[in-house]
Amino acid sequence: MSTSTSHVGPNRPMSAGEKKVILASSLGTVFEWYDFYLYGSLAAIIGAKFFSQFPEGTRNIFALLAFAAGFLVRPFGALVFGRLGDLVGRKYTFLITIMIMGSSTFIVGVLPTSDQIGVTAPIILIALRLLQGLALGGEYGGAATYVAEHAPQNRRGFYTSWIQTTATMGLFMSLLVILFTQSTLGPKDFADWGWRVPFIVSVLLLAISVWIRMQLAESPAFLRMKAEGTHSRAPLGEAFGQWKNAKWAILALLGMVAGQGVVWYTGQFYALFFLGAVLKVDPFTANLLIAWSLAIGTGGFILFGWLSDKIGRKPIILGGCLIAAVTYFPVFNLMAEIANPALSAAHESVKVVVVADPSDCSFQFNPVGTAKFTSGCDIAKGSLARASVVYSQQDAPVGTAASVKIGDKTLDAKSASFAKDVTDTLTAVGYPAASNPSVVKMANPFDIFRAQPFKLVLILAFLMVLVTMVYGPIAAALVELFPTRIRYTSMSLPYHIGNGWFGGLLPATMFAMNAQNGSIFFGLWYPIVIAGATFVIGLLFLPETKDRDIYAGDSSIHPGDRVIAIDPMAVD
Repeated sequence: MSTSTSHVGPNRPMSAGEKKVILASSLGTVFEWYDFYLYGSLAAIIGAKFFSQFPEGTRNIFALLAFAAGFLVRPFGALVFGRLGDLVGRKYTFLITIMIMGSSTFIVGVLPTSDQIGVTAPIILIALRLLQGLALGGEYGGAATYVAEHAPQNRRGFYTSWIQTTATMGLFMSLLVILFTQSTLGPKDFADWGWRVPFIVSVLLLAISVWIRMQLAESPAFLRMKAEGTHSRAPLGEAFGQWKNAKWAILALLGMVAGQGVVWYTGQFYALFFLGAVLKVDPFTANLLIAWSLAIGTGGFILFGWLSDKIGRKPIILGGCLIAAVTYFPVFNLMAEIANPALSAAHESVKVVVVADPSDCSFQFNPVGTAKFTSGCDIAKGSLARASVVYSQQDAPVGTAASVKIGDKTLDAKSASFAKDVTDTLTAVGYPAASNPSVVKMANPFDIFRAQPFKLVLILAFLMVLVTMVYGPIAAALVELFPTRIRYTSMSLPYHIGNGWFGGLLPATMFAMNAQNGSIFFGLWYPIVIAGATFVIGLLFLPETKDRDIYAGDSSIHPGDRVIAIDPMAVD
């Protein structure tokens, strides 16, 4: 193991080896989002290949477990691998996590379907997803901690912001791979076997990631802490069993990460959902629009990470939350007017009313996609929401059969022909048909220079700026909030609750809110309220951390001390 003399202080430059640390750490986040978007985009195909052959009850259990792995399991992974990282070290822990993540993604691509091996196929798929969800919980905290503990004190925001760019790069990469594979193979071959290609090619990224990480040494801060005997023997108990530490995890969640999570998901995932499912933009065009906004906006992560070293983490993160809360309604309204003018005009001119007994109506929260809403009111509202119709509700006496009034026509919600009747009647009164020529459409990436898609990319790029504001500095802010001895454990849990639960449940929650209230925009109150609450809580209760000595209270290391630092590219 080689050593070199350096300064652990604000003016110490980063070595070439330490810059490689950023690359090694960031590749795990690329995997995280690459796989997330692949599974989300190809969920219908994967469901048909692995779940659809089984009875509905069994299929629902499989779907629930697959969903849980993507969102709900991540905080538990944060506890498992966070504890391991604080006990045995950052390097070995996030080497394990990336191997689990990458190999699981690859195996999905070669896994036989249920037609070939029966019920074993979905069981293996679910096991892979659960393992990956656990590994995801440990990956980000390890990467952020590892980079921050190598970075000069006055440049932690800048260097950790490179990790943040890779989340968007993972999404962008998955978009390109999916689009390229679809266009090369065609819809039939892609649905038959081509869907495996994006999963299989991930093995190249895994090989590079593991090779680089195996050459890394442990974090100097962790090694010094271990040598001095100041490491925690019980990270979970110390992080969350002692109020003096647990309160900062709670404040980090409510005053920083919850708002960051909803702004992140709204600006990228929900924007894509809104374009496709609500505004009826074709998938190819919607993906291209998002891809362009990602390409334009990704540099913002670095910009705001760098700026947070100058003016602080709080002004940028909380400022992004505040701007999002103030602008979401006008921005999404403008997006609708530009992307599908005919639909926006119909919202203004056509009156639609659901007449139903209020007790017959449910809140249609269905994150797994398996719940059945069979009452007349639920059928009516669900159909109208999926058709992007704006409507109001008129309460009827108990026991009244639900109906829908569109113009001068009244439709029975329980009628066998209700779906067709709704479509025909909406078209007759002014709602655009599926062949609506006014909706934005792109045949190739260069259509961006036409007026309609160009305006939409500017809007999406604005949403991306908000994403980069809240996400660019957050790794540095979380690292600085907790002491080295319990840092991995403490920062991982609020991060994955904020992103996995607050953010991950956002699309399903917003759809349910829209269906409940008869508006394609009402669901925006979910990110607005959470982002606004985060702004207030963070402003009042969270300290500014950019000048904090992340070694203070852990060991005898202090800024300006001259120490023997481990070369991070040395082989153990």
